[in-house]
Amino acid sequence: MSGHSKWSKIKRKKQGADAKRGNLFTKIIKEITVAARHGGGDPNANPRLRSAIDEAKAANMPQNNIERAIKRGTGEIEGQILEEVTYEGYGPSGVAIFIEAVTDNRNRTTAEIRRAFSRHNGNLGSQGSVAWQFKAQGIISIDAKGYEEDKIIAYALEGGAIDVKTEGDTYQIITPPENYTKVKDILQNNNITMAHSELTKIAQTTVSLSEKDAEKVLKLYEALDELDDVQHVYANFDIPDSVMEKISSEVG
Repeated sequence: MSGHSKWSKIKRKKQGADAKRGNLFTKIIKEITVAARHGGGDPNANPRLRSAIDEAKAANMPQNNIERAIKRGTGEIEGQILEEVTYEGYGPSGVAIFIEAVTDNRNRTTAEIRRAFSRHNGNLGSQGSVAWQFKAQGIISIDAKGYEEDKIIAYALEGGAIDVKTEGDTYQIITPPENYTKVKDILQNNNITMAHSELTKIAQTTVSLSEKDAEKVLKLYEALDELDDVQHVYANFDIPDSVMEKISSEVG
């Protein structure tokens, strides 16, 4: 499993355990605004917006906040002029890192990201240096204890999924971006509860890390992820599940 998928589990646990983390709503609002600007305000016709709204609801964001963010994106009300920017670089052990940010000040964001790389033994690279290592895909996670595998596979294939994997006690459905919404609709119509879903980027190859190197990489990953302007951080590391369990227990 790629570094982003493993880190996502820890990040969700951190968000639930740490009520002081105040930038979560800010990140989601930015994502909703940008998604609506590019794809329109109808979530049924805009998979990116629908995914952002699902994330907002999972974070218990008030409905009026969601609606205002959509209206800012479609231009119905005034708001910040936001720009999407990507950054690429390398962390410890040569781990490739791809960053998506939304900002109203590119110079500030660049300086913050460069500082995070420098402080955690990484290097900010040039455009195109690592982007080719990541592929856009949808991921839908379902509790394996509640459903038969054959049914989940059948629904996933009906919607055009690429693959269904079992990760511990979770079914993980992988979809191309264009079929992400279709698969979710089929699951919902068949009363399948999704534990988590997101449009993301998956590393095509991974770098296996020792416990010592994993700790270094995760410190950089977290430093980047916690920057207000950073929306998503993707990395091509892979570390043993036993190490991830140890880190997860420390978070909790």
